Amino acid sequence: MNLDASIIDPIVRLIWLGGAVCFVLGLIQMNSPATARNGNLLSAGGMAVAIGATVLWLLALPPTGSFNPIGWAVIVAGVLIGGGYGFHSARTVKMTAMPQLVSLFNAVGGGAAALIAINEYVSHASANQIPGLQDNVATVLDIVIGSITFTGSLIASGKLMGLKITPSKPVRVPGGQLVTTVLTVIVVAGALYLWLGNVSLPVAMAILAAALIFGVTMTLPIGGADMPVVISLLNSFTGTAVAMAGFVLNNPLLIIAGALVGASGAILTKLMADAMNRSVLNIMIGGFGGGDSATTTVAGPGGSVREVSMDDAAIQLAYASSVIVVPGYGLAVAQAQHGVRELAEVLESRGVDVKYAIHPVAGRMPGHMNVLLAEANVPYTQLREMDDINPEFDRCDVALVVGANDVTNPAARRPGSPVSGMPILDVDHAKNIIVMKRSMGRGYAGIDNELYTNPKTGMLFADAKAGLADLVSAVKAL
Repeated sequence: MNLDASIIDPIVRLIWLGGAVCFVLGLIQMNSPATARNGNLLSAGGMAVAIGATVLWLLALPPTGSFNPIGWAVIVAGVLIGGGYGFHSARTVKMTAMPQLVSLFNAVGGGAAALIAINEYVSHASANQIPGLQDNVATVLDIVIGSITFTGSLIASGKLMGLKITPSKPVRVPGGQLVTTVLTVIVVAGALYLWLGNVSLPVAMAILAAALIFGVTMTLPIGGADMPVVISLLNSFTGTAVAMAGFVLNNPLLIIAGALVGASGAILTKLMADAMNRSVLNIMIGGFGGGDSATTTVAGPGGSVREVSMDDAAIQLAYASSVIVVPGYGLAVAQAQHGVRELAEVLESRGVDVKYAIHPVAGRMPGHMNVLLAEANVPYTQLREMDDINPEFDRCDVALVVGANDVTNPAARRPGSPVSGMPILDVDHAKNIIVMKRSMGRGYAGIDNELYTNPKTGMLFADAKAGLADLVSAVKAL
């Protein structure tokens, strides 16, 4: 069907603007765990409306002038396959694998944006047309940023999965600095050449290849402990690439949505870096974090490990007046979020005040612990951020650490440690400390935790899910 463009085009653009408003309002609601779900639904609704308006626009004003069944078959197939896979992945993913899925989604978003720019440039090159300066700049930036995001996110996802070809520990690229310099020169020189008004498909492909390789060489040397920051940074890259695609296609909705994701991702990256007391640049070149490793000894200032029994731990918790639970990645691995909520409910029935201490980089993605505990219906009011909860450890009877490691390591306060200066949860200030772990394994930073040799600390060796279930039974039996 063909309708007057002067009628349809303004209507579609107004609907796009409405979708963009939904994105903004949804992002505002995501600022709080209590409203994050509604914010997510609102943003998803805005995207659905925007897609519907785009379909209407294509039907009413087909770019080729007439209905193209092959083109529509490709679009429908892409929506069904991509949307179906995305829906299935999101529904079935384990909470421990959520960071990997986010990285894969970042890769898909960046790669799709880069493909849009590549397609546009190939079209111009085939017709030997010189695009306008704005389109030219946006196209090249889209190719560069989208390609770096694509390969960088795939490597980050592989590191989180612990694949042999992408181990979680830092991997030094042979001639790393030289390779990075050469790749940067290729990208900058090629971009300047194209921006000066030249049309060259080989130069564009050289930029594409250099950017793809750069994404690999940028991410491989980064250790597992820094992955939460890297995921956030790559998410920002994805948004920026989408915004550039919006300029390429002259689509205001993509520009607004991409700018929102890019800006929010950049802000979150800065906040995450501050939480580790390190600069983003230091994280990107530092190679910090040796990955998970097991050990049976604990280095650090003197002391020995003291083990406690399940009954002893239950007595300490049941007769405390204040308990602070410190969740970590081990809680997610064991899928023990429901167990910790049940333990808290049993303790609260005995008059114990229970709170949760949330470190900004606990887990393997921003907000990992908040999402995990929200899934178990833990009241949002009990989730306390690091700066808010730290003063309360001094008044806390028992701190129960479940699966958290690096974010509780007092070595961060001591010069000379790899984690020196990183803000931590002041667990060692509590009157009594119980650490639930399966073994004396190190955290993602690859160093020993000095909290374990603290005289106030009792090690409760157990799988988090089974151990919490036993603790609940033991407390009920008192």
